[in-house]
Amino acid sequence: MHESGEMYLETILKLGKIKNHVRAVDVAEEMNVSKASVSRALGILKAEECIIVDLSGHIAFTEKGRAIAVKIFERHKVLSSMLISLGVSEETADKDACKIEHVISDETFNAIKNRF
Repeated sequence: MHESGEMYLETILKLGKIKNHVRAVDVAEEMNVSKASVSRALGILKAEECIIVDLSGHIAFTEKGRAIAVKIFERHKVLSSMLISLGVSEETADKDACKIEHVISDETFNAIKNRF
């Protein structure tokens, strides 16, 4: 899966923790992207069987989609915490973790996770 798809799944997961129902407009606002961009991304995620969207526009995860979202969210939390513990500002750590979480290998991530 591409980084952008992972970002959308992570955003849906985060929004789902604070809202009962997540809709495309919520994702667009949170990611500061156009509704058209979200619509295209959601279409791809549906085709990849990561999400379903009901007739009311509510977005829900499939098992596959939730697993990816949880994995990326965990990576973000662990990496940003590690960077903060090294003295990086919270804002920079958050931005850098967002970049690293998509390219780091499972082996390297697990080593970091076990250390921090």
